[in-house]
Amino acid sequence: MIEETFYWFRRDLRLKDNAGLYHALKKNSSVAPVFIFDKNILAKLKAEDTRVTFLFDQIQKLKSELNELGSDLIVEYGDPAEIWKKLLNQTKSPKIYVNKDYEPYARERDKGIKKLVEEKNGTFHSYKDHVVFEENEILKADGKPYTVFTPYSRKWMEKLTEESVKPYPNQEYYAHFFKANTPSAIGSLSDMGFIRTEIRIPHIDVEPEVIQNYDKTRDIPALVGGTSRLGVHFRFGTISIRSWGASAWQLNQTFLSELCWRDFYQQILWHFPQVVNHSFKSKYEKIEWRNNKAEFEKWCNGTTGYPLVDAGMRQLNETGYMHNRVRMVTASFLCKHLLIDWRWGEQYFAEKLLDYDLGANNGGWQWSAGTGCDAAPYFRVFNPESQQKKFDPKFEYIQKWVPEYGTPDYPLPMVDHKQARERALFTYKSGLSVEA
Repeated sequence: MIEETFYWFRRDLRLKDNAGLYHALKKNSSVAPVFIFDKNILAKLKAEDTRVTFLFDQIQKLKSELNELGSDLIVEYGDPAEIWKKLLNQTKSPKIYVNKDYEPYARERDKGIKKLVEEKNGTFHSYKDHVVFEENEILKADGKPYTVFTPYSRKWMEKLTEESVKPYPNQEYYAHFFKANTPSAIGSLSDMGFIRTEIRIPHIDVEPEVIQNYDKTRDIPALVGGTSRLGVHFRFGTISIRSWGASAWQLNQTFLSELCWRDFYQQILWHFPQVVNHSFKSKYEKIEWRNNKAEFEKWCNGTTGYPLVDAGMRQLNETGYMHNRVRMVTASFLCKHLLIDWRWGEQYFAEKLLDYDLGANNGGWQWSAGTGCDAAPYFRVFNPESQQKKFDPKFEYIQKWVPEYGTPDYPLPMVDHKQARERALFTYKSGLSVEA
């Protein structure tokens, strides 16, 4: 049987409260779910990438849920354009439903698939699911996008209603999945050139107290349960932004503000896709980075001689996670103390972070470097020692990740804070004074 209606899972790996899937099921009586392991993305990753292991396991889980409903998940590996050519080969008026992805590569990919399906006299339907408010929903009075978070968040909060975070009742239409008598086979990680890793993924269930106390606990890196650790689940859509937005609205405004930051960086990525490779503020392209590879390696390995920086980098390397307060300190250290291009650090985080999200990662790094929209001013240079005294006064976080701290085995600071700060200010000021 040749199906005519498809739902394409991407970064929305759940059946419940899924916008695009809801519309596909409600409007059609036989919907075939599809997932494609995108070779164009996977080819850039290392064989031992925990995110691929997590993704593979989630696809198996999704497939099992569909099998229990008497349906199945069509799983493919390759270039999406080639896969869709194959899937649409015998269809007459196909329909593809998706949830929007705002990253530049995804937008180009979807544009190509849309053209492909329209050549078959079909239609391509895309919906908002990954964010609370998207694209042009939060604009200034003159119709231009916000580039500063505070006024954006004020407008975002004003617009937020119960309807904004109302869940979609997908379960009412599960009977509209296509029927599969025999579940299809699924390949293995090794078939795609990947190796299973054993790094633990944070649990999807979070106690309400974590959200309730978020404003009081989020800046303490040693505190287990001080943050939700849900980033990887937001990234792959194993949870719904609407359900968590509704919870945060009731429980904690600071946590709700973090969801607003996600939307802010996604709309920046949408309106200003050049930020992927360039400074949002173009004048910062004139900064002469030192880009010392040996110093970059010390930063990567967590051997800078600044214990809070080193603890963060070692936590990242070992677990794929770094506490958000420490992310800011490590990023500032790389860009300001070492004068290494923010793009180097952004790329390293992109390789290591389980919750890597292009919009948030790029936004965070440009904020730290002073090059982005709504950025910390270039003359703001985090002092790793004062940050440690404020947020890890008992050295609990540092002792966990840098056990040799305080012994002769721990290296001396690779740079002097005061001298590094003065060098950064001079270099930034010099770069910004260069005429275009």
